[in-house]
Amino acid sequence: MTGKSPSYIPARLALLAILSASSFYCFWKSRRLRRQRLSLSSSSQSPATLHPTPSRGKIFFVSQTGTSKALARRLFDLLTSNNLPFDLVDPKDYEPEDLPKETLVLLVASTWEGGKPPSHASFFSNWLAESAEDFRVGSLLLSGCRFAVFGVGSRSYGETFNAVARDFSKRMKALGASELLSIGEGDVDEGDLDAVFDVWYRKLVGLLKGDSRGNGEPNGFRLSNESEYESADEEDEDFTEENESDTVIVDLEDIAGKAPSRKSSAVPVTNGEVNGEKDMVTPVLRANLEKQGYKIIGSHSGVKLCRWTKSQLRGRGGCYKHSFYGIESHRCMETTPSLACANKCVFCWRHHTNPVGKSWKWKMDPPLEIVNAAIEQHTKMIKQMKGVPGVKLERLSEGLSPRHCALSLVGEPIMYPEINSLVDELHRRRISTFLVTNAQFPEKIKLLKPVTQLYVSVDAATKESLKAIDRPLFGDFWERFIDSLKSLQEKEQRTVYRLTLVKGWNIEDIDAYSELFDVGKPDFIEIKGVTYCGSSATSKLTMENVPWHTDVKAFSEALALKSNGEYEVACEHVHSCCVLLAKVEKFKIDGQWFTWIDYEKFHDLVASGKPFNSKDYIAATPSWAVYGAEEGGFDPDQSRYKKERHHKTNR
Repeated sequence: MTGKSPSYIPARLALLAILSASSFYCFWKSRRLRRQRLSLSSSSQSPATLHPTPSRGKIFFVSQTGTSKALARRLFDLLTSNNLPFDLVDPKDYEPEDLPKETLVLLVASTWEGGKPPSHASFFSNWLAESAEDFRVGSLLLSGCRFAVFGVGSRSYGETFNAVARDFSKRMKALGASELLSIGEGDVDEGDLDAVFDVWYRKLVGLLKGDSRGNGEPNGFRLSNESEYESADEEDEDFTEENESDTVIVDLEDIAGKAPSRKSSAVPVTNGEVNGEKDMVTPVLRANLEKQGYKIIGSHSGVKLCRWTKSQLRGRGGCYKHSFYGIESHRCMETTPSLACANKCVFCWRHHTNPVGKSWKWKMDPPLEIVNAAIEQHTKMIKQMKGVPGVKLERLSEGLSPRHCALSLVGEPIMYPEINSLVDELHRRRISTFLVTNAQFPEKIKLLKPVTQLYVSVDAATKESLKAIDRPLFGDFWERFIDSLKSLQEKEQRTVYRLTLVKGWNIEDIDAYSELFDVGKPDFIEIKGVTYCGSSATSKLTMENVPWHTDVKAFSEALALKSNGEYEVACEHVHSCCVLLAKVEKFKIDGQWFTWIDYEKFHDLVASGKPFNSKDYIAATPSWAVYGAEEGGFDPDQSRYKKERHHKTNR
């Protein structure tokens, strides 16, 4: 048969149409670029270019968390005060095709996940990349433009450090633009971002004012005052208390333009190096953490009074650990021996005011000093509660002798090289230990001595969602995560998966979470709705991402069903939006739950030096803490106090 199929002719016509459209676009693009080059060439020969009239330069900010935007705003103000006119521009509001018309461009650029620019600058960045790689454009497109770039990044991310700034510089030069001075590279984790920016800025002003060496002394040069470009975060009520002074949370990523003024602060601007050893907490970070109520211990540890400690001192109820495990919240000390972390989670309670790192690279304080100082600072804060309305003297007296330690304040406690010695010291004082790790140091978990209860944060159930939520530093973060879960199987003491549900991010992954049960075989699974901590430049989370307690209950019940009877829903704490799943075989005896801990028995077992397991120090769970109880996990011996809420809600 020689005839063509009826469907063959339309296919050929469609192909012909596509080829015609492509040819037309290429022809149009080539003509447009040729006209631009001719325009640039003719303008370069005109008399006006020999004596150019002053024109406004452009300052572009590429910012995800607000750091680069704050620096760009500061740069704009300082240049304006030096009679150097500029426009401050968000790349998303700019047409890249107009770039050949610019004569002076300054870019302040942050690097985001995977070495990519934030989404608002992706079109601008792609246009630069495509133009630089398009042979039809040539190397003269931006020949009439001078530029300079300042990058904001974190060396903890290795080879992608300031990748966006470097890429912008490379692309601009490839298109013929002249670089005024080399890239300024700031590191948000070193605490000296302001100082690096100031050096770069001085050189820039000198060059713009005609000093070829860049030695100009700009008018109004100073570190910006704390009150500038700073706004108070609107925190969730779980993190605010009556009678507490207002505090402004300064994000580590947004520390630019917010460091204490050289004129108004006695804190010296240094890198925190003493005798060649580097402190984890730089003076700038220390100042910002202390503003939030942290008591910094030595060079890398911290302690803070938990709001639930204050609540139970006043007889107003304990935290979920009181309901689930029987701790005395008013006798619990929240601390950490390492303020550094290997993640930058989107829901970080502490707004990332802590360093990050993949390994210990700082000066190290002895564990005994840390424990002594932590207890000293904790008891001082307890004493300050005397006289607060509702505080009971009996509980205040008990609170001066902490019996529990939550090693979960901020950062990654297990990073501290002497964590085992620190745990030993706490146990020697008969202080129980609840240690939380972020599942990035599996070898550290394996080497860890018995603790009262060991938590692993399971913030997501898939590789993609874990990367998006935890924003880990390690490239092999998923392998480390899985190995950390596997390490739990080797532990004889109580182990917990801690799940934080973020609506729209990970609340739909029930099947994937269920598959992780067999990896670590934890004794318990805590499921908690994410706490909204107010507006944060490092997070896109809003109240819409916060699940209701009914959402958490539904998720927990579905997850329990997936376990085929291995786990059941055991407890809940409605106020904390938290539910506990427990392993039936170990902790449900004759129909009664035994999720509470016999703390005295635990310390006796530790002191004996003999092997023991999680069933050896169980205690019965009271009826009010059991899932479905009328009390909802609230201790009936406490007085229920509800705050009046005046804010609007659309729920």
